Amino acid sequence: MKKLFALIAAVAIFALPAVAKDRYHNDPSVLPQAARTMLKKYFPNKTIHHIKTDNKVLGGKDYEVILSDGTEIDFNKEGSWTEIDCGRAAVPAALLLPAINQYVATNFKGAKIVQVEINRNSYEIELSTGIDLKFDRAGNFLKIDN
Repeated sequence: MKKLFALIAAVAIFALPAVAKDRYHNDPSVLPQAARTMLKKYFPNKTIHHIKTDNKVLGGKDYEVILSDGTEIDFNKEGSWTEIDCGRAAVPAALLLPAINQYVATNFKGAKIVQVEINRNSYEIELSTGIDLKFDRAGNFLKIDN
């Protein structure tokens, strides 16, 4: 019985990573509808270079989309964006809370928001000047994050 259990455990250890293998696509139809809608609305002049589908071991998928200009956007399984990295270009202001846009415009004149990540309790923002800022989910400034 111990040998059978050990065999099943060994097969599971080696089989699960194979199931969770990343896959690459360039067809937007692999994305959830919400992700496709967001891309069309906020990045209408960009084409998809490739999409990496990350199949989770315990189920579900995450998506990493690379656009023609190098912009990287991560989506969760529902198609909501979780991170946007526009390189040196500005993240579309309409994707951010107005309070965040206002705080940056007031306190960091001339700086652009080039990267944003949504976490469980916060937004983490990177400015074109290299400064990282942290906001709560309501858009209230918390701290400069180094």
